[in-house]
Amino acid sequence: MPGAVRRTGGRHALRREVGMIGLLWASVGAIIGSGWLFGAEKAVRAAGPASLISWGVGTVAIVLLALVHAELGGLFPVAGGTARYPHYAFGGFAGMSFGWFTWLQSAATAPIEVQAMIGYAQHWTWADGLLKKSNQTLTASGFVVAAALLAIFVAINFLGVKWLANTNSAATYWKVAVPVLTILVFAGAEFHGANFHSHGFAPYGARGVLSAISGSGVIFALLGFEQAIQWAGESSNPRRDIPRAVIGSVLIGSVVYIMLQVVFIGSLPAATFAGGWANLDYKGISGPFAGLAALIGLGWMATILYIDAVISPAGTGLVYVTSSSRISYGLSRNGYAPQALQATDRRAVPWLGLVVAWVAGVLCFLPFPSWQRLVGFITSAVVLMYAGAPLAFGVLRRRFPDLERSYHLPAGEIISPVAFVIASLVIYWSGWDTLWRLGASILIGYLLLGGYAAWARAKHLPGAPRMDFRAGQWLPVYLVGMGLMSWQGQFGKGATGRLPLWWDIALITGFSLVIYYWALAVALPAEEIERNFLDVEVIDAGGH
Repeated sequence: MPGAVRRTGGRHALRREVGMIGLLWASVGAIIGSGWLFGAEKAVRAAGPASLISWGVGTVAIVLLALVHAELGGLFPVAGGTARYPHYAFGGFAGMSFGWFTWLQSAATAPIEVQAMIGYAQHWTWADGLLKKSNQTLTASGFVVAAALLAIFVAINFLGVKWLANTNSAATYWKVAVPVLTILVFAGAEFHGANFHSHGFAPYGARGVLSAISGSGVIFALLGFEQAIQWAGESSNPRRDIPRAVIGSVLIGSVVYIMLQVVFIGSLPAATFAGGWANLDYKGISGPFAGLAALIGLGWMATILYIDAVISPAGTGLVYVTSSSRISYGLSRNGYAPQALQATDRRAVPWLGLVVAWVAGVLCFLPFPSWQRLVGFITSAVVLMYAGAPLAFGVLRRRFPDLERSYHLPAGEIISPVAFVIASLVIYWSGWDTLWRLGASILIGYLLLGGYAAWARAKHLPGAPRMDFRAGQWLPVYLVGMGLMSWQGQFGKGATGRLPLWWDIALITGFSLVIYYWALAVALPAEEIERNFLDVEVIDAGGH
């Protein structure tokens, strides 16, 4: 298994140059992006002060998923790992599917960060005209600027992963320092404890709390811990550093976001939510945190926040462009995409994957020209990607119980199915109006990757994937079942509401457990899993 790795070289090699701090800051830098600028306001509009419960539930969900990923990341230190774990356990069909989910969310995240940069830049007169005043979507000139910003991210990536990791680490210190400064400054300003109960702690009930988790940016803000795993092929000591980076980044991010929510609620003047939390009004001043700072007389803090509103999303967008190219690299290694995507330049950068990431990002500006239009979509796509890890985890624990693991998750046999259930619930809470669009995107992926895989097999190309439909037979049932329950459920425009609240949670839970143990029952045997791993050339710590 992982110890029996072949050394490779030549033009397909990645360089193992990223240390523990680089991996940690890659994940922390992805977690602290545009989500912290918008998440507190969006959550409180949906749930009121009970948004703190939303952050708590979201943190538990992400921590459980991160723990599962931590064991897998140490066990399989390969580039684009989240796209490859299901491939090892379930073969080609499931691997192709989860690989597409992984690439889709990564390619769509950089554009959303660019849109956040442009949105906050409206504070300055030079950026006037980049967004339409009526609906905050990109104008023609805004589209050009957005495409150019993405091109800058790509250009920086061409300088190499070591330079990128150092640059991202420096930017992440700033990205972490500003939210921490915001917490301290707002906590030290006038704090209104009565805000937490003046309109009721949970004015919109359980439905508001649950909808905020997926639809108001809570999960979206906490996403990104997997970036250390995507860079695993370039880690200098992956078995030691990946679990630490994954778990550490989630703990840092969750503490920062919960404290930001507390100070945001406590610092609001009563007049801003006199009409209810859903009608939060800054009285003509743009928000959230920068507008609030200006409103309560912290002009110097508002200036810092407007500057950070450009730097912070830019750092996250930069990381996700990197990950998109590494994921396409991994998809190519598994045989789902052309081998040209494995080509690296003299700095060991997968250059064609970067170009594809830029093209895909520019295309995202066309159907999703605003920040809010993309949030729910990306959240559901990311969590669907994460859902593959608990399944692979369960299979590998069964098939290889004695395999040496750099991090062994305690009670993993219990945590793994619970993590899968929670992932399914988060997907469901995204709402029908989001999930039907995600379903359409999944079909496009099957046409692209499935079409290439079928062509590669017909031409008997080296590395053409085995589909292993039997081992992945549960996946279509899961996707269709989730879609049907979402359609009949309580969340999102177009949902019928026939499935009552709480009964829907019970149904999703039972359905997810059936899928989980069904998947474990039909997964590939140990020898097939080992062959899947060895079929993919992995660069060890000495590869160049």
